[in-house]
Amino acid sequence: MTVSSDFKPRSAWAMTVLLTGLALINYLDKVVIGVVAVPMSKELGLSHAQFGLIAGAFFWLFSISTIAVGFISNRVKTRWLLLAMGIAWAVLQIPQAHMTSLFALLICRVLLGAAEGPFMPTTIHALYKWFPDTKRTLPVAIVSQGAGLGLLMAGMLIPLVTSRFGWRMNFLILAGIGFAWSVLWLCFGREGNIEHKAASAQAGASAEAARQPLRKTLTNASVLCTILLGFAAYWSLTQVFTWLPTYLEKGLGYSHVQAGRLFALIIIAATPINLGLSWFSQRLMGRGVGSRAARVKFISIAYIVSGCIYVLPLMFEFTTLQKVLLMAVGAGLPTICFSIAPALLAEVVPETQRGATLAIYAAIGSLGGAISPALMGEIVQHGGAAAQAYEKGFATCAILVVLAALVALSWLHPERSRRVLETTAAPARSTAV
Repeated sequence: MTVSSDFKPRSAWAMTVLLTGLALINYLDKVVIGVVAVPMSKELGLSHAQFGLIAGAFFWLFSISTIAVGFISNRVKTRWLLLAMGIAWAVLQIPQAHMTSLFALLICRVLLGAAEGPFMPTTIHALYKWFPDTKRTLPVAIVSQGAGLGLLMAGMLIPLVTSRFGWRMNFLILAGIGFAWSVLWLCFGREGNIEHKAASAQAGASAEAARQPLRKTLTNASVLCTILLGFAAYWSLTQVFTWLPTYLEKGLGYSHVQAGRLFALIIIAATPINLGLSWFSQRLMGRGVGSRAARVKFISIAYIVSGCIYVLPLMFEFTTLQKVLLMAVGAGLPTICFSIAPALLAEVVPETQRGATLAIYAAIGSLGGAISPALMGEIVQHGGAAAQAYEKGFATCAILVVLAALVALSWLHPERSRRVLETTAAPARSTAV
């Protein structure tokens, strides 16, 4: 595969930096509800189950909006879609700073989730217009670390803001940050136009594959396996950023500020894991190693190790600090999916269907984020909010990530799936002739 002269590294990395900033805001918006959970629940009189319901409500319209914008992204420039998202997020922070009831908070989180749902697939679609296939994993991983940086800042700064100005001030600060990014993007954000040129026979087959119905693409075994991996990753990530601060404070007995700092420590630990594995995976791809080995096995091994770590606190006695360290590794490993899985989809799926497929992948995956906080809330509620109750909730991730890994090892074959999709398009070509 060769890359056209449209590839401009400096501009591509400049867009990566800007989009990393948006990812930071995206995750600050998500995680703030978990970091202020204790003072907010106390003021509003929320039970653990009610808080879990509110946390999961963020994802109620997440999938619908993600799919809708995914199809739109095939026709509308991602530059304008991302600008609209940045502005919408900022606007929706303001009412959250003034809500006084469970219902009002619920509505705010539902609307914000609808606005933020399309972010990651749209961002990846935008980045793939700047980078060739063999160079895509690392920039997506870096943007994903904008999410990690957002979680880190949340753990470090939100407790300080809360202790000094009250928990509501955090939402107003986030509104200001969102508006500031939107101005920067309006001034400097651009649309990529890189083209990937394969050998003429392969290019012809890919063109014909693009004509096949989207349902054939979505029912391909590799695509389905990748979606399952995304579902498990969203389940784990959402459960962690929603409930980990409360687990540290209520389950392990740390103070509010200490819990925030330890939360930040866990995020710091996840960053080198994600970047290191993403870099090594991309390096292997650059050396000609197949994506089955360089991508699929990387994700699968990371998931299996994460699943084992999640169940260890239920099997053995650990100190509170040891539990924090285990959570740092266990929560960090599944995040590798967010940088590698989209590259797997882009490898298999025709470019004309990429935006929609990435959106559907994120939409279905995010359903894990809608379910896991509410399920965790019920588990903690019935367990009396003891440390073991939280640990049982986190252990639900173990079942899901190990299952997803085993399914991927059995049926996720990107090279084979690409050939299958190209072959099934051939009859359509003959019929048309």
